[in-house]
Amino acid sequence: MTPAALRSLCLSFNASVEEFPFGPEASVFKVLGKMFALSRLDARPLTVNLKCDPDDAVRLRAEHPAAVLPGYHMNKRHWNTVTVGELPRRQVRELVEDSYDLVVAGLPRAERLRLDRP
Repeated sequence: MTPAALRSLCLSFNASVEEFPFGPEASVFKVLGKMFALSRLDARPLTVNLKCDPDDAVRLRAEHPAAVLPGYHMNKRHWNTVTVGELPRRQVRELVEDSYDLVVAGLPRAERLRLDRP
């Protein structure tokens, strides 16, 4: 997956936006003000920090030790750093979508319904 494809994927979800609160090199993808992905799109290898269920985070790290690490500069219980090129594109898409869904699940019900994700 290319940086452009990762950006496009992150922006494909309802109400998602890209912001740069940490400087121009760090893309932060948010839904209604809450971060669900963080990446330096110019970095090699391409990595992305994604929110993850704590039990799934531990399992993914065990299954893919070279590709999934505890979230760099994040709460390591709830965030993973994923090396994009080390996993199949389909799995990266699922992990990004799971991150988005976890963040949306924490939003007030009215906002979730507005996003069509009850």
